[in-house]
Amino acid sequence: MAQKTSEKGLNGAAAPVVTEPGRVRNVVLVGHSGAGKTTLVEALLAATGTISRAGSVTDGTTVSDHDPAAVRQQRSVALACAPLMHQDVKINLLDTPGYADFVGELRAGLRAADAALFVVSAVDGVDDATAALWEECAAVGMPRAVAITRLDHPRADYEETLADCQEAFGENVMPIYQPMLGDDGQSVAGLIGLITLRVLDYSEGYPPRVGEAEREHLNPIADDRNALIEGIIAESEDESLMDRYLGGELISTDTLLPDLEKAVARGNFHPVIPVCSGTGVGLDALLDGLVSGAPSPLEHDLPVVTGVDGSPRPPLHCDPDGPLVAEVVKTTVDRHVGRVSLVRVFSGTLRPEQTLHVSGHGLAERGHPDHDADERVAHVYSPLGAQLREVGQCVAGDICAITKSGSAETGDTLSSKEQPLLMEPWAMPEPLLPIAVVAKTRSDEDALAKNLGRLVAGDPTLRLERNPDTHQLVLWTMGESHADVVLDRLRSGGVELDTEPVKVPLRETFGAPAKGHGRHVKQSGGHGQYAVCDLHIEPLPRGSGFEFVDKVVGGAVPHNYIPSVEKGVRAQLERGLATGYPVVDVRVTLVDGKAHSVDSSDAAFQTAGALALREAAAAGQVTLLEPIDEVVVRVPETYVGAVMSDLSGRRGRPLGAESEDTGSFSLVRAEVPATELVRYAVELRALSSGAGTFTRTYARHEPMPPHLAEGVKKEATTR
Repeated sequence: MAQKTSEKGLNGAAAPVVTEPGRVRNVVLVGHSGAGKTTLVEALLAATGTISRAGSVTDGTTVSDHDPAAVRQQRSVALACAPLMHQDVKINLLDTPGYADFVGELRAGLRAADAALFVVSAVDGVDDATAALWEECAAVGMPRAVAITRLDHPRADYEETLADCQEAFGENVMPIYQPMLGDDGQSVAGLIGLITLRVLDYSEGYPPRVGEAEREHLNPIADDRNALIEGIIAESEDESLMDRYLGGELISTDTLLPDLEKAVARGNFHPVIPVCSGTGVGLDALLDGLVSGAPSPLEHDLPVVTGVDGSPRPPLHCDPDGPLVAEVVKTTVDRHVGRVSLVRVFSGTLRPEQTLHVSGHGLAERGHPDHDADERVAHVYSPLGAQLREVGQCVAGDICAITKSGSAETGDTLSSKEQPLLMEPWAMPEPLLPIAVVAKTRSDEDALAKNLGRLVAGDPTLRLERNPDTHQLVLWTMGESHADVVLDRLRSGGVELDTEPVKVPLRETFGAPAKGHGRHVKQSGGHGQYAVCDLHIEPLPRGSGFEFVDKVVGGAVPHNYIPSVEKGVRAQLERGLATGYPVVDVRVTLVDGKAHSVDSSDAAFQTAGALALREAAAAGQVTLLEPIDEVVVRVPETYVGAVMSDLSGRRGRPLGAESEDTGSFSLVRAEVPATELVRYAVELRALSSGAGTFTRTYARHEPMPPHLAEGVKKEATTR
């Protein structure tokens, strides 16, 4: 729950405000669930005096996990921003969920950040999903560093975890500090800098005592120190440095550190820092590294902008005096404050009492219609988790929050009213787990629609669909945990709802030619009803649709009633015959009939046409067609065999597998019935340890196996 406050933070410190982009660092924390990201954020906030004491995930008292669902589940489910000051630099820590279902929150954090800190547990190591995310960051050139956490756990193994990181993340992943054990020979009580040769002693708590390394400290770190120095020199812009080093010259720390910082900021070198949130080990080293190594917004290329109409515009620069361009990276709706938008300012300066142009385009297929509006921003806030602290401005490169926008949604561009612009949207994965929801009572329907609109506005990984064939209201989500959080938020908003099994939109057709006789004759005094027609039905090739042919001779059915027969046939085809699903790919031929000069009517012949079609279906062979999707599964090479076997077990037809250019992932292609894919998002994740993803595209409809079709027909007769 967002809370407005004054400019005072939880410990009485003023909200951090900077006036220069060069004094900002935007760092997103990523890693698998349980790696210790949220706990690390708490420790860093406490170490810098931003909060008076660190909260606890298990107690639900952390700054990041303020969402009620996060507190109940004891894990992050949403992006949170936690700014702090260190060495007169504002570091915006963006804490992201580690569970794959909340990848939308992760992508939002990556969009708002200029560098990524991969948090790896010394207990659990690197999982496949984290390794895949490293490759994703590498593809866009995002600078990365690694923090190895939970050093105080009894099963922690720093050396093994470091080796795991180097194997999973590749070249130039090197430690710049080595842990030092305490007097008990087991606990980590200090660090030694491999470049500076300074010892940080935390045996008496945080902050550490700093001293120079003694002779006995040097031999154990010699190999790692030499490898680090050689790695830095290899990335140096000074081509003479390697020759000097190989010639035996002792390269000074003052020479190495600037080259290290440049290599990290360029994304060519990835430092590893051991950290223990509980004891404070390494917190100051990590903060120093983020200030010196993470790039400022001035060093990060900005997203492409266009006019609202798509017309080209010059590239943006991170200039506080430039045109205002900002982006909503997250939207939440708080029952007390209203709509809260987390905003990254890319150019210009956002100030209170400013009129902005809010523009959102390109997500109409996900339930976000294109929209443009001018709105006034009354206040600008510095967010600290759920807490909002009012500030006077937010300059280019910084992150802030605004409230009570009537139209701003996640992914929208904020720009000046006089010069409206549109930012290129970031890539979002397609939601692939459907959940059918239904209001318990008619009075809940309005509340359900209202709350769904709020959720979809804030979460672009949600897609809302009213299926025209099954008439179900379907929420497409990223997985079971995502669905649980969405349903929990709906219910907490006062909506009574249920879920029901998702129906796959099947089709019916005729498996063989059939004939039908439709007779609709009623006499009840006055005008009666009279219509008789005879139909021949033939199946057509897949995708042919519907054809209606008139072969009546001799005026057996008057010309003006022939369209009525076709109208009745079409209506019955839409309603279905055996299971209630639409009938497709048939040719219906009207061959004969009878009419009455007084009692025949348009309605009577519509009814007769429908009756004839139903009689033909009862006498003939109605076949069920199921949709077939083309599926592309992206998994690490080690899971290819398991995935192909699983797809075959789903009645799929594997089309082959091919390796990506990186060589560590493969694309498996197959055609699979959509009825077998309803829960595939969940099952693939379990099969591939969270590293597998897939896309699906409708290919065509094909006949359903008879034994499955009979089950559907029996279920339809009992409804």
